[in-house]
Amino acid sequence: MTQLPRLRDMEKHRAVFEDEGHAGKPNLPRTFRLSGTCKSYSAGKPAARRVLYLALRAGRFRVAQVSCMKVSSNPLPAVQAFRAERKRHRNHWVDGLNAFAEWRDRLLPGGFGRLHRQVSSHSMMSHARLRGIYDAVVAVSQQGVAGAFAECGTARGGCAALMGLACRQLGQPRELWIFDTFEGLPPPSAEDPDFELARASTGTCRGEYNEVRGLLKRLGVLEGAHLVKGLFQDTVPTAEVRQIALLHLDGDWYDSTRVCLEHLYDKVSPGGIIQVDDYGHWAGARKALHEFFDLRGIRVDLNYLDYTGRQFRKPA
Repeated sequence: MTQLPRLRDMEKHRAVFEDEGHAGKPNLPRTFRLSGTCKSYSAGKPAARRVLYLALRAGRFRVAQVSCMKVSSNPLPAVQAFRAERKRHRNHWVDGLNAFAEWRDRLLPGGFGRLHRQVSSHSMMSHARLRGIYDAVVAVSQQGVAGAFAECGTARGGCAALMGLACRQLGQPRELWIFDTFEGLPPPSAEDPDFELARASTGTCRGEYNEVRGLLKRLGVLEGAHLVKGLFQDTVPTAEVRQIALLHLDGDWYDSTRVCLEHLYDKVSPGGIIQVDDYGHWAGARKALHEFFDLRGIRVDLNYLDYTGRQFRKPA
């Protein structure tokens, strides 16, 4: 088995491995990206990083590749700068309100809370960002903004399913366009300012085509949904969607965000809503958005959802 680093020496750990008990299945090898401090390893829902790490150590999996970034009292300059930039985009007051809203929705779920329970296990988005999508669906529906809903980057399909469920709840069905590689994140490019850190996420955020389609079918929102497989650069420019009321951009990288803005922004109806998922987390998404604004002379207020999510309306 590949030599594993000590847990306390790991700041980011990425392991590509095969489960020996399920060798040969088409969805293997699986990819986990582990990050955080050694005391609180958690690989996301539902596994815990420490449990996974111990499983790797115990030989539960055959490890094909392991890479890590060591931490010390002096973090790597790139990591330090990355963390500082993320903190700079935080609004702690709104984050506190978000925490209260999440607690309230768990205790007394309303229209959004009931839907959130159905989709949260299939989404990597925070409660606040999913709430932003739900509120956007309600807003464009009540205000009669024409067009379909489009999502660029769906992972396991939870957010797309929320759009469909919200439409059904409101009794106003819409077409739903879902763009994704269905093979995980592609590599970032040199245009991404945090390329060295971003490339470690290549292949993550993966949801299978049949997994997403199955979720939409199981929840009864598959009708009117178009799942488009491939890189955004190959699929978005030729997409047949004509008019968009709500556009959700969750492509992480500069190139992915830029190509979606260039080819879909003009299809968004005046008063339509655009949500950018990775504004505060990845510098490439932020760079692409502001370059596009400057090129077009667009002046809008970005609504803070959480540390990374932003939302704005297309000017009339």
